[in-house]
Amino acid sequence: MSETESPLTTRPAAHPAMKNAGKNLITVASGKGGVGKTVLSVSLAHALSNAGKKVLLFDGDVGLANVDIQLGLMPDFDLATVVSGQQKLKDVAFRFEEGGFDIIAGRSGSGSLGTLDSNHLKAVHEELITLGEEYDYIILDLGAGIDAAVQTLASAKGPKIVVTNGEPTSLTDAYAFIKVTSQSQENADTRILVNMVKSKSDGKKVYEKLLAACKNFLHLEPPLAGIIPQDDRISASIRAQTPLLSRYPNSPAAEEIEALANYLMRGSG
Repeated sequence: MSETESPLTTRPAAHPAMKNAGKNLITVASGKGGVGKTVLSVSLAHALSNAGKKVLLFDGDVGLANVDIQLGLMPDFDLATVVSGQQKLKDVAFRFEEGGFDIIAGRSGSGSLGTLDSNHLKAVHEELITLGEEYDYIILDLGAGIDAAVQTLASAKGPKIVVTNGEPTSLTDAYAFIKVTSQSQENADTRILVNMVKSKSDGKKVYEKLLAACKNFLHLEPPLAGIIPQDDRISASIRAQTPLLSRYPNSPAAEEIEALANYLMRGSG
């Protein structure tokens, strides 16, 4: 991508109100893999873009990056070229026309962020926050776990959407992420999203179980950000390497993700 084609130079600047030290950075975390976090991140970026927002999706998974794979993309540059010092973060952002948002891709199997020492990792994070001044929202698709790389990337002031699907290990790891984040960040804005459940009532039970643990042991009450139903059309869209909101815009999962986008735009807490 040439400099004249860069999404950062051809589109208008973000609204000044969004330029506030990472508050427009929405982190999607889980603690555990396999809970549908990447599909959610892609779909949330798409929904915010459909609402007229200027959005960047950052694939921050360490070694298991798959945003580009899910969308059938072959970017010229990715996060590994930033880690190696070949490119600046802003120079590897590319436009995903179908979704109307920009992407910074990771590299599957590279472990690129995991190889960085803490100072270099913080520098990447600070560069991401600075890059956020060009956007209304940045969606950060975090890797699973609670290691130093994950916690550093999750340290911005914006909302942290903690995804769980109700399985015991998923609940345990979501709780661990909330615990570690609350210990490292005062007044961290963590919110719980229950994904891939059969019904709203099942989702509420999952949320209440995790909320009870947070109340009893952490003295925290993270709010419910949303409940996304189990939907076979999600798997179908992944197989087709097409965004859910393009292929099945009226599906139950797509409608709930759009509701999540509206919730975040309202600034509900």
